[in-house]
Amino acid sequence: MSVQAKRTPKVEKLARIYDDEIAPCWGTRFGRLLLRNLAVPARGQVLDVACGTGNPTIEILRRMPEGSRLIAIDESSAMLEVVRRKVAALGPLGGRGVFFRTESAVPKLSFADEVYDLVVCNLGVSDMPSTQVALRDFARVAKPGGEVRCTLPLAGTFEEFHDLYREVLVKHDRHDALDRLEQHLARYPTFEHAERWLADADLTGRVEVEEFSLLFRSSREFFFAPVIEYGPLADWKAIAGGGQEMQDVFWYIKEAIDAYFAGGPFHVTVKAACVIGKKPAHPGDEPSPPIELRVARRIERSVAQRADRERPADRERPADRELPTDRELPADRELPTDRASGRLLHRPVERSAHRASDWSADRAGEPGEPGDVITTPIPLTFDTEDDSQFDEIDTGLPWPPYEIAIGSARVDELAEAADIEELASGEFSLDEDSAAEQELDAFIAGKKRPTHLVG
Repeated sequence: MSVQAKRTPKVEKLARIYDDEIAPCWGTRFGRLLLRNLAVPARGQVLDVACGTGNPTIEILRRMPEGSRLIAIDESSAMLEVVRRKVAALGPLGGRGVFFRTESAVPKLSFADEVYDLVVCNLGVSDMPSTQVALRDFARVAKPGGEVRCTLPLAGTFEEFHDLYREVLVKHDRHDALDRLEQHLARYPTFEHAERWLADADLTGRVEVEEFSLLFRSSREFFFAPVIEYGPLADWKAIAGGGQEMQDVFWYIKEAIDAYFAGGPFHVTVKAACVIGKKPAHPGDEPSPPIELRVARRIERSVAQRADRERPADRERPADRELPTDRELPADRELPTDRASGRLLHRPVERSAHRASDWSADRAGEPGEPGDVITTPIPLTFDTEDDSQFDEIDTGLPWPPYEIAIGSARVDELAEAADIEELASGEFSLDEDSAAEQELDAFIAGKKRPTHLVG
């Protein structure tokens, strides 16, 4: 389904603000995570969903080998216009197999099944009604053996602000707003959610997580920063309510930020995740289960096979018979071994007295008589030096965390607050058309305090 967004001066301004003010400190950080170890196959077909203003579209285009093709879609034609200009500025590289399309991924992509070798989406799934449904649709259009990658913020993002917000609501008995805040936080997915999405989409892969910080010199800079104003601020205001109640809550939050972080920057943590999944090479294949599960299944099968070989309960062993031990084995009898490794598949068990259930009914000899040896199946041990079919099995466990994102700063590295670069420009306001919002701007700027709060 194609969607042509209405082009207005406000929409075009938002596209410019996003590319100039938001992408450098937000989209680019997530884009680096998405691009890590990314390779485009020869003559590969690539789909970039919700490409925005071209991050990481441009870098993918640089990595594409000859004969590959990139299709970038976004529901905003204003955003696509920005990335078109960037591609045109690349010269000959920009004319190599790249196509743009104004289209939304909701409710589903318009492409046929199993078309693309690589499907990427940088931060787009967070704006979709269901990330789980979106990832399943991305897997649908990926070829067997193809890869799907998408980035999104996880639970814990903006945690410092959310803690202050909760503290203010509890202190002022705003239980209705507190419930709305908890519902808002529950919408942030966890690492476990992302792993379940992979399994639901029949993809085999991993979830990579990386943390970075956004720094602000004051509460005023925080609220007026485009990454906040055009990001989560609208939801935060809806949580507080409307009118005077909302203004009061944000005044108290501003005071709390300035009190807790006086003399230093206000920093908020961002937990960035990249969900990476590979589609099975053949449509009928299923993702390989973790090796722990495979070993457990082998043990279960061994136990079941032994139970099948055991003597039926209605056949009794003579009371005076004992089972032979490994010392009583015929000299010419070989123990079963694994041909590849030479290890014993079973080991003889020495026993002096046994119950009837220990007898084997299918051994050589007369009916009811034991065979030459009684063995106990045991699971094979895996030698890390041997080449085996289990060497390449993905355990499903998360990869070790990477270091903090390139370009981000740690609080303990900020010796001087004056060195922190301003993130926001004074020309941006929360809502120029609302008198209530203009009053809130004055509160945040410290120019005005409501009379009913003075005391």
